[in-house]
Amino acid sequence: MTTPTSATSALPSRTFTNGSEEDAIPGEDTSEVTKLFQERLQAWKHAVGYLSDYITATEKTNHAHGKEYEKVLKTVSNPLKEGHHFDQSLGGIAGMFENIRSNTQGISNSHYDTAKALKGSILPIFERLHSEIKNKTKELTKGAGKGSKAVDKARAHTQKHIETLGQHTAAFDSHGGKMSAADDPYVLQRGVMHRLNKQIQEENNNRQDLISVQNSFAQFEAHIIQTIQHGMGQFMQIVNTQAEQTKVMYGDMVGTAQRIPLDFEWNGFIQRNNNILIDPSAPARSVTNIHFPNQNHRATQPLIAGSLERKGKVMRSYDTNYYVVTPSKFLHEYKTDDDFARDPVPDMSLYLPDCIVGGCNGQKFNVKGKDVSKGKVGNKFSMSHELQFKAHTTQNANQWWELIRQAAGQVSGEAPESSVPTSPATGNNSPQENLSPSASVKQPTPLQTQGLEKQNTTSPASAQTAGTTPASAAPASAAPASGVEGEPGKY
Repeated sequence: MTTPTSATSALPSRTFTNGSEEDAIPGEDTSEVTKLFQERLQAWKHAVGYLSDYITATEKTNHAHGKEYEKVLKTVSNPLKEGHHFDQSLGGIAGMFENIRSNTQGISNSHYDTAKALKGSILPIFERLHSEIKNKTKELTKGAGKGSKAVDKARAHTQKHIETLGQHTAAFDSHGGKMSAADDPYVLQRGVMHRLNKQIQEENNNRQDLISVQNSFAQFEAHIIQTIQHGMGQFMQIVNTQAEQTKVMYGDMVGTAQRIPLDFEWNGFIQRNNNILIDPSAPARSVTNIHFPNQNHRATQPLIAGSLERKGKVMRSYDTNYYVVTPSKFLHEYKTDDDFARDPVPDMSLYLPDCIVGGCNGQKFNVKGKDVSKGKVGNKFSMSHELQFKAHTTQNANQWWELIRQAAGQVSGEAPESSVPTSPATGNNSPQENLSPSASVKQPTPLQTQGLEKQNTTSPASAQTAGTTPASAAPASAAPASGVEGEPGKY
C-alpha cells in the first residue's frame, strides 16, 4: 500500500473583469455550485456503496464458492451512477471498477472461512465512510444551501425596487405629473442602492462560504480515497490465505485501487467543471461596477445638492443637514448623503409647488410649507411650518434660493431676519425688487416671513394700484445665471 500524498488542487480558470459593468441581478443560479457538490457527494456515496455491496456479496459467495461469484460480478456490472463525475481513463475510480469486473470474472472458488472476517472487519470500514459522505451532504445543505437562499431573497428585494424605480421614472418621462415624496425617482434610486448593497454583502458572504466548501472538498475526497485504500488493503490481507489464484486476482484489484493518486479524480473534476466552479482569485462584486436600468435617468439627478443650516423650532439654533432639490420639485432633507449606512429615506420633504418662498437676505432664506415625507395620510394632517435656511456663502444661498423660487407655488417679497440690526426701512419695497437676491441684501430693514399666506393673497389689481408687479410676474431674465432649471449642482 502506497504512502498517501497531500491533495493538490488546480483552481478553476474563469476570470472576471473588475472594471466592467455588471448586472444588478445576475442571471446565474445561486444554488448551482451547491447542487454540483451535492451531486458529487451522491456520486461518491454510490461509489462507496458499490464497494460495500461488493464486500457483502463476496462474503456471501464464500458460502457458495464459484457459482455464487456470479452474484458478486452483478453488483459491479452496471455503470457507476453519476459516472460523468469520474475520469474514464485508466488510473482512476472508473478504471478501478473496470479492473474489479475483469478479475472477479476469473474467481470461481473462494474459502468458506473468509466470510466471517469479511463481514466483521472490512464491511464496517465502507459503511462508516458511506455515513461520513451522507453527513457531509447534510452539512452542505444546511450551510451553503441557506446562504444561497439568503442571496435569492436579497436579489428579489433589489429586483422589486428596481422595477418600482422603472415604473415611476417612466411616469415622470410620460407626463411629469405630481407624485408623492416616496415615489420620487431620486428617493427610489437611493433605496435601490441600499438594498443592492445588502444583496452584494449576502452574495459575497455566500461566495466565501462556497469557496471554503470547495477547498475542503479536496481534503475530503483525499480522505475518501485513503479510506478506500485502507479498506481494500485489509481486504487483501484476509483473502491472502485463499488459493493462489484468488490471491492474485484480489491482489490485482487492490493494487489498482492503491495506485489511484489522491488528487487524480479531483483534478479531473475541476477541469471538466471549470465553467461552474468558483475561481477564488476572481474579484468580489462591488456596487461601483454594477449598472441597473434607469440608474442615471435625469429624474434621479438633483438640480442642486449640498449642506445647509436650518434653524430649529425649539432650540432656535442652526443644525447642518444634507438637502437636495430634485427635478420632481421636491426639497428633501437627509442627515447625510451616505446611501449605505442606513436606508436613505428623507427626514423631511417639501413639495415646492405647494410652498411659499420668501426673499433671500445674504446667506439666509425662508420656505413655508408642509412636510409630505409621511405620504398622503400624513400630508392631510400636517401643518405648514416656516423653515429658515442658512447657506455657507451668499452666492450659495442665491443659487439655492433661485432654484427653489422657480419650483415654488408662491413667492413672497419678504426677506428673513438679518443677524445685524439696521435702520428703519425706507424707500420702495415692491415684490419685484425683493425677488432679486442682490436687492434683498441691500434692503435696509429685513422683514419677518410670518403670515406669508395672507400677504401673498394680494390681488394683482391691488399690486398694480401700488405701482408694483406681482412676484410671479417677474421676468425670467431676473434669475441668476447659476439657477438654470434642470442643471444640477452640488455644494
